[in-house]
Amino acid sequence: MRLIIQNVIQPLEDGDERLGALISAQYGVDRSAIRSVRILRRSLDARRKQQIHFLLHVVADIENPAAERLLKKGDGRIEAYLEKRPEPLKPGTQPQKGRVVVAGLGPAGLFAAHLLARYGYRPLVVERGEPIEKRTEKVARYWLSGELDETSNVMFGEGGAGTFSDGKLTSRSKDARTGDVLDTLVRFGAPEEIAIAAKPHIGTDRLRTVVAAMRRDIEALGGEVCFETLLTGIEQTDGRASAVTLTADGRTERVPCAALVLAIGQGARDTYQTLFDAGFAMAKKPFAVGVRIEHPQRMIDEVQYGAFAGHPRLGAAEYRLTAKSGSRGVYTFCMCPGGSVIASASANDEVVVNGMSDYARDGQNANAAIVVQVREDDLPDEPLAGMRFQKEMEQSAFRAGGCSAAAPASTVDAFLRKQVSGGFHDVKPSYRPGVAKANLWDVLPPFVAQGVYDGVVAFGRQLKGFDRGDAILTGVETRTSAPLRILRGESMESVSCRDVYPVGEGAGYAGGIVSAAVDGLKAAEKIIERFAPPSSEV
Repeated sequence: MRLIIQNVIQPLEDGDERLGALISAQYGVDRSAIRSVRILRRSLDARRKQQIHFLLHVVADIENPAAERLLKKGDGRIEAYLEKRPEPLKPGTQPQKGRVVVAGLGPAGLFAAHLLARYGYRPLVVERGEPIEKRTEKVARYWLSGELDETSNVMFGEGGAGTFSDGKLTSRSKDARTGDVLDTLVRFGAPEEIAIAAKPHIGTDRLRTVVAAMRRDIEALGGEVCFETLLTGIEQTDGRASAVTLTADGRTERVPCAALVLAIGQGARDTYQTLFDAGFAMAKKPFAVGVRIEHPQRMIDEVQYGAFAGHPRLGAAEYRLTAKSGSRGVYTFCMCPGGSVIASASANDEVVVNGMSDYARDGQNANAAIVVQVREDDLPDEPLAGMRFQKEMEQSAFRAGGCSAAAPASTVDAFLRKQVSGGFHDVKPSYRPGVAKANLWDVLPPFVAQGVYDGVVAFGRQLKGFDRGDAILTGVETRTSAPLRILRGESMESVSCRDVYPVGEGAGYAGGIVSAAVDGLKAAEKIIERFAPPSSEV
């Protein structure tokens, strides 16, 4: 009989080969009765620095008499394992009057296109940026020289913005599709541990190869992927999308479409404007902006892990902190252990920062965003107001950096004194192509600067050393989430135009790689349930 057993304590010194012995000792079952153990979830319990250990949720195959005795004890941590296998989707019967088009190859578009291809729908996928190999070269050139390609960069290209990040795969959603997303990533080359880690991450280096492998599979399944191709229009007939206009290499093409998955990403401001001008219903929504802070990773490890800092099974330590600035929330976001602060602009007149780390997380610095809530009442009553607010901050940072790709930066000590830094000390800025010393109070909107100030002070009380004077603040972080939502109904179609499915972060319905991928899967399922595959049309 198979049982789910929760909260199995695994000491740092014990490998997974001792799981049977641990269950035997902790739950009073004979070791010889345990046939096999499979880990469902592994999380780190570091609440007591002297007793850091892992907590495991496992499926144990135990001989029936012993398993029944465990269940009869009424221990809430033990229950029978009932494996639920999802039913395959049943394709619909409605004939397609055109292609199924997926616009955008970030997580939402990638997973939507892959599911559609698996079911034989041969989607047409259009991505404004370049394939990951060329895109990576363009990004490296930007970081080295400040030379930005506005069509292929950290925001645009195969894999979306998440490809240049820490590759966090956590999600607050309880949707069962989350497991499907992780399993798919593993199948295409991600580390197997992401399927069981409580805080999985893949790292930008591993994620790039996974993304490319998934795209190749879409093509092998009959899908068509077109890079450097921009969605420039949606033709409507009787309130439904009937064709899309695509522009590539200066040429424009009209493509009849049966359904359009709109996975444009939050950096596609020109597409937002195009949709707004075409009458698509949108609404502004809250988001958050701020700066990146950098500390020595070793300091974070020691604060979080005490004497266990540096233990090979622990890796680089993380943190997540929250506070208030008046009635406004302030919090750390997208913490990147052992990573670097990166240039993430998508236009030549802006400076944007983000965080990134490789799978090993072995860099000298830890970095995280300190962001302040931007509420709807902070903005004019107009759907694109948040987009303009972000742009104004980014242009302010561009000017403060000398009208170049240099980012304005300050030590914490200088920022708290509202001054320009005299220089940098033990903590060195990791941002490339370089920083310009600046008074960040002159760069940030007043309520954002005050929120960052209040956050640094509060976080210094929560995590020792967070407010150390030589920590580095680099601005500006503006792309935490979309500043608007493209309104859709229960069918996941736009309320303004049927057969258009706005999905993912860019549409305002997701907040990370996994949640965006899940949103893309849900839209693909809706299309599959409606339409017949092309091969079965009459």
